[in-house]
Amino acid sequence: RTCGAAMAQSAMWRAVGRPLRAAAIGGAAKRSPCAVAVRWQTTVAPDVTIFNRAKKREQRNAAARLADSKEYDYLRDEVAARLVDRLNDIKRSFPVAADIGCGNGHILRALAGHGDIETLYMTDISEGALARDAASRAEDAARANLKVVPLVADEEFLPFAPASLDLVMSSMAMHWVNDLPSFLSQVRAALKPDGVFIAAMVGGETLYELRGAFATAEMELSGGVQPHMSPMTMMADVGGLMSSAGFTMPTVDIDTISVEYPTPQRLFEHLRNMGESNALEGRKVNPNAAALRDAAAQKYVEMYGDEEGYVPATFEVVHMIGWAPAESQPKPLERGSATASFKDLG
Repeated sequence: RTCGAAMAQSAMWRAVGRPLRAAAIGGAAKRSPCAVAVRWQTTVAPDVTIFNRAKKREQRNAAARLADSKEYDYLRDEVAARLVDRLNDIKRSFPVAADIGCGNGHILRALAGHGDIETLYMTDISEGALARDAASRAEDAARANLKVVPLVADEEFLPFAPASLDLVMSSMAMHWVNDLPSFLSQVRAALKPDGVFIAAMVGGETLYELRGAFATAEMELSGGVQPHMSPMTMMADVGGLMSSAGFTMPTVDIDTISVEYPTPQRLFEHLRNMGESNALEGRKVNPNAAALRDAAAQKYVEMYGDEEGYVPATFEVVHMIGWAPAESQPKPLERGSATASFKDLG
């Protein structure tokens, strides 16, 4: 893994060109009230478009074309490794699996040694991301002892037949999906009875430091705040979304990963080169964007910088597991069927 197999659930990296070493967190940074105030509610009507998917595809393709593209895989590789750790707790085989929003093959690389998947469909909206590591994919597949089938497909329109998959995985892709209820329903329909869905997406208070810095800077410059970053799905909403899509026994938990950068500008660079730039639908060109970015960087250092000049960036990763319904699964007893009373437990 990027920072070692024993990396704690809450971790801090120092990143210069890429993460160089892991360090213990000395204490949580203070959260700006502005960061919380500008958080968006992401429960929207199905016909509301939040993200420009064509723009996101362009950004992902541009990131994949970079000569040093692999230098920016560290976060996705770490999240994929943690997802596979959770998958390893499920002691069963998965003949046919899919990795939705596979990027450059982060889950495939983490699967080496898992041994319980025979065929893996890898889908992504970005043909560039799929093509980047095509030459080494055969080696990765051999290490994982499975057959790989790459497919260019939008995460919002899954190409799988009903009840055709034993396992669906998704890592660091769902936060750009416009209609999460539809996505989850499509995943549920593609799973065989008792099939497993396991995923990880950034959500919650991800990049609260950056949100707070931009909100504070823009308030001082113009007296108002416009959205500059994607809205995030909250952990508390995920279980309900999964249940509404028809999954049984949903389980949700959250990891916090903090990455330290030498300057806010380096963070901006890394987000852009990860393909994680702003892709909000209807985003307007701001003629004062450069001045706002510089002011936000200054506020970032003032609000969150440490004595060495480094600034933290927090990523909250929401992990979820759910099963497609099956007759073999345990079911809750009917209300009123208890044969003992709490009064008798004395």
